[in-house]
Amino acid sequence: MAKLQPQAVKMITEIVNRFKDEPTPTMMILGDIQKEFGYVPLEAQELVSQLTGVPLSEIYGVVTFYSFFSMEPKGKYVVGICLGTACYVKGGQLVCDKFSEALGIKPGETTADGLFTLDILRCIGACAVAPAVTINGKVYPQVKVDNVKKIVDTYRAKEIQ
Repeated sequence: MAKLQPQAVKMITEIVNRFKDEPTPTMMILGDIQKEFGYVPLEAQELVSQLTGVPLSEIYGVVTFYSFFSMEPKGKYVVGICLGTACYVKGGQLVCDKFSEALGIKPGETTADGLFTLDILRCIGACAVAPAVTINGKVYPQVKVDNVKKIVDTYRAKEIQ
């Protein structure tokens, strides 16, 4: 097992202990680790396996199956491009391509400065305002390709202030 920092081991142990009386605690434990650290690295999964007795393969399977878990750190601003049917039909892929160009990364990647992560979402339930984009949970409705640079620049400007 790779080495976790002592404070991370302590935090993960506390999270596991919170759910010790639950019959199936894996999702809750992993969810709290994701909230605390922003992702669920393999080292954390190994520790959870040791502490709970749940096989590492099962924990890894959960983390890789559910899209809201990540094994890599995310950027400060997570840009989610909806490519569900309504968003796709209304130009969501073009919007995604423009974000990719503006940020210099592909979907699933994080910018070198750690500011942005670009994620593909399958449906965010905003079909009436397609194509929709989320940034850290804030929904941007009816995003046009021409608006992408302005949106990115707004978040970059926040970092300068």
